[in-house]
Amino acid sequence: VQLQASGGGLVQAGGSLRLACAATGRAFIVNDMGWYRQAPGMEREWVGNINFGGRTNITASVKGRFAMTRDNAKKTVYLQMNSLKSEDTGTYYCYLLPDYWGQGTLVTVSS
Repeated sequence: VQLQASGGGLVQAGGSLRLACAATGRAFIVNDMGWYRQAPGMEREWVGNINFGGRTNITASVKGRFAMTRDNAKKTVYLQMNSLKSEDTGTYYCYLLPDYWGQGTLVTVSS
């Protein structure tokens, strides 16, 4: 399985971005998918996950601003990020359980 993340970029504080992570190499993707992020000089931080049925868990620091959805037909998970803050800056990595990772997409929020 390979994961391809996309959608990162430069955005002003208060703006929005939508990240996407597409899985290839398998006909069906049923395991949980999710996102981590890593700010410069910081530990990697779990952002949230979503199961096959669409149930999500989102970390408290972004709850209410970030939302995760999943298109099972496209084998893609999305991270909608609204009201972005400078502290959201970092590289965002998608994952698929048990241990598949995307290459990371950089999000930079300017204040």
